[in-house]
Amino acid sequence: MTSTTAPVRTKSKVFTGKLALGILGVLLLLALSLFTGVYDIFGKDDGAQMFTITRIPRTIALVLAGAAMAMSGLVMQLLTQNRFVEPTTTGTTEWAGLGLLTMLVLFPSASLLAKMGVSIIFAFIGTMVFFLFLQRVSLKASLTVPIVGIMLGSVIGAFSTFFALSTDKLQSLGIWMAGSFTSVIRGQYEVLWIVALVAVAIYIVADRFTVAGLGEEIATNVGLNYRRVMLLGTALIAIATGVVTVVIGNLPFLGLIVPNIVSLIRGDDLRSNLPWVCLLGVAITTVCDLIGRTIIMPFEVPVSLILGVLGAIVFIFLLLRQRKVG
Repeated sequence: MTSTTAPVRTKSKVFTGKLALGILGVLLLLALSLFTGVYDIFGKDDGAQMFTITRIPRTIALVLAGAAMAMSGLVMQLLTQNRFVEPTTTGTTEWAGLGLLTMLVLFPSASLLAKMGVSIIFAFIGTMVFFLFLQRVSLKASLTVPIVGIMLGSVIGAFSTFFALSTDKLQSLGIWMAGSFTSVIRGQYEVLWIVALVAVAIYIVADRFTVAGLGEEIATNVGLNYRRVMLLGTALIAIATGVVTVVIGNLPFLGLIVPNIVSLIRGDDLRSNLPWVCLLGVAITTVCDLIGRTIIMPFEVPVSLILGVLGAIVFIFLLLRQRKVG
């Protein structure tokens, strides 16, 4: 694994006035999301019904998916000691998609939970492959790590495309690639609450992830079971990625840009940063979704498209900053 610039360790209170203002800002965004859409919920007779069937589930999904992917990126960056990795730059998302495609082909009538379970298993295997590769190969440049992850993901993506072409599932694969909240309605999003449990688990073991992020030698010297913590982190990342992939689809770069922005502003105290990572993940996902819903109204642009553009801009900024810092 490759070390990046020495992190600045700071300790600060978790709940502050600024965090309260951040929560208020996100709540305003979520309220705007609730009342944005083509369907006239005030003028139609069934407006209230449509509000509970589509708007509320969509807004809850924005919160859960945004927070989950942002926190997954933060944990992955800690465990790899590299700021340029996250589920979509390490192949984890592609592995989860391959798991979903496998279920669509082999067991098309399987339940949503079964498809989600297989996606989680594939995501776990893919993440472990990436971690094992990093342990066996000496990578001196921090930029090489995400490039290796993107290459591994591209291989899995190419295999998925071939698999989908061979089984006439290319359209399903295309729908998954265009991650969108359009299809989120009541009765089909509830499994996303699983990622809320993942967020709680990450907060509980945040200090252990911080110690593991210092490296195997230091973590072992202070009495931490390094391999167990790595497995736990990998499992939590796989669960969050697998669940979001099955319900929403691909959300590129979210886990990359959110932890880096929070770290640039607040330093690297994991526990106090976690609420900010959640808030910013939700805020960016909601803003991108609002742009996608309004830019070509009455049609919608997939949120993955907006996130891809935004993530690419931030990724280039981080690359230039890394080069300047040295």
